[in-house]
Amino acid sequence: MSAKAGEDEAPTPAVDQRSSPRILVFADSLSFHGPDGAHAADEPRLWPNIAAHALGGGADLVGGIGWTARDAWWSLTGDPRVWADLHHADVVVLAVGSMDTLPSPLPTYLRTGLRYLRPDGLRRTVRGAYLRAQPRLAVAFRGRPAVLPTKLTVHYLRTAVGALRVLRPELPIVGWLPSVHRAASYGYVHTVRRRTAAAMAEWGSAAGVPLLDLPTVVGPHVLGGHGNPDGMHWGWEGHSAVGNAMAELIVPLLARKGT
Repeated sequence: MSAKAGEDEAPTPAVDQRSSPRILVFADSLSFHGPDGAHAADEPRLWPNIAAHALGGGADLVGGIGWTARDAWWSLTGDPRVWADLHHADVVVLAVGSMDTLPSPLPTYLRTGLRYLRPDGLRRTVRGAYLRAQPRLAVAFRGRPAVLPTKLTVHYLRTAVGALRVLRPELPIVGWLPSVHRAASYGYVHTVRRRTAAAMAEWGSAAGVPLLDLPTVVGPHVLGGHGNPDGMHWGWEGHSAVGNAMAELIVPLLARKGT
């Protein structure tokens, strides 16, 4: 469903999927949810397409709801569509890490396994009960455990970058630091974010992977209540800010590469 025009929108040209340079983005839902929910990857107001337009190119988005650094690694190693996209990519953006830091009162394998419960009535009942309990449990457990431990977030990012550099040694790679939220569904708790952000920043500096400071770019937008009513995803103004900031981060890397 397309969003209605709002005062925070800026006109954005249609996405040209044939353009160059090509940005290959591994992402969670922050990259394809707007102020009213999920959008198709070619929606021009999404930040990957805004960044690509600013660079005079196009974007390819590979992602899913709730994706962590581990999901990006699994996609990189197991999705033949990604293998094909890598042949044409001029830069890779690892736009993951934010969902890793969210409170997860149930272990991930149990939480994600709720979708497999049958019959349907049982699944809906159990899932509804968990969603109602999640905010209270997040507060009671003080935001721990997180969806993915900090050390595993860094491990999967490190492994993904290592694999990419074996395949395409000259390929620029960038990422970002975990976003912030004011989500009632997580009890407004985000305990692990700061620790994971610090570990990612240390890794990025050592690995030569520039990381966009996402909280600085989009934090006031989210925490000020200007994004999606869920308190986590962004409005079009937030996507615009992130897209333009990401383009600024990428420009010198492409210049160095000669793209």
